[in-house]
Amino acid sequence: MTRASDQLSRPLFPPGDGSVAVVAEDLAGMRSQAFGLAARAGLSPFFCPVRARGLWGRLPAAWWPAPLRAIDPPVDPRTAGLVFSVGGTGGAVGAALRRADRRVVQIQNPRMRLDRFDLVIANRHDEIAGPNVLLSRTALHGVSPTRLAAARAEWRPRLAHLPRPLVAVLLGGSNGRFRLDVAGAAALTGQLADMMRRDGGGVAVTPSRRTGGDVCAVVRAGLSPLGGWVWDMQGDNPYLGLLACADAIVVTKDSVSMVSEAVASDAPVMIAELPGRSRRIGLFLRDLADAGRIRPFAGRMDIWPVHPLDDTGGVAEEMCRRLGLGAASGRAGA
Repeated sequence: MTRASDQLSRPLFPPGDGSVAVVAEDLAGMRSQAFGLAARAGLSPFFCPVRARGLWGRLPAAWWPAPLRAIDPPVDPRTAGLVFSVGGTGGAVGAALRRADRRVVQIQNPRMRLDRFDLVIANRHDEIAGPNVLLSRTALHGVSPTRLAAARAEWRPRLAHLPRPLVAVLLGGSNGRFRLDVAGAAALTGQLADMMRRDGGGVAVTPSRRTGGDVCAVVRAGLSPLGGWVWDMQGDNPYLGLLACADAIVVTKDSVSMVSEAVASDAPVMIAELPGRSRRIGLFLRDLADAGRIRPFAGRMDIWPVHPLDDTGGVAEEMCRRLGLGAASGRAGA
């Protein structure tokens, strides 16, 4: 009789085949988590977007009558021996794809029975547990030491015109929990301007896809006269370059992904307050504060000794061990 532990340790695919299907909604944050995990594990991901069809968009994904019909052609994940499903919507499809010769790794709390997946990788602040659950302090991502080193070499000359110490500001945007509107942008810009006047140094701001144009206009109007630089969303994205080159980082508190990527750098990270609240994000930030990795942004330069905090590499190694994919040693810096 085959033991479950023996079955779990069997390789999924023949030697040399390291492909993994990523099943998720077509959102940048979900793709980056799955692709970041794949990179650390030495796997080659291909994306299979999931879209609710017709009236399905009004139902929780766990209630869909035929989840596999939500995968958008032309990529068919049913040919893969390994699947990463992401979020609740991707998880409904991932659970339907699971079978004896195909393992499914769920990223984020699927909000359904955890035993429908071979492995569930979630954050501590999701407050779930089980024998097939791996918990991480930070969101999964692809901001590795190797990528930061390459970004530093590329962007240090391009940012050389800005005074040091350099503070990188990562702007998120309004979501279901927090609000970043014109009023909030004016308040944050005022704090940054005060910091520049009192503490010196330079400021470089990169908006995200969720940052409104009116918010960017307020930030640009307030900081540009003081020598601050605000990316205009044209040309090369400076995001990784700012993470790599900054002496300190300010991040709005709406995004677990942005904070997770920021603390993977070697710069101290300050969190900018926004109106709103979230129990999950509160638990996440408290964990990082207890580790000494983040502090609140209070309108002053605050630089203290830190070390990069990134659980993605360790999660990738443990995933490979449990699934019998071979050691991920040497890949954590990829």
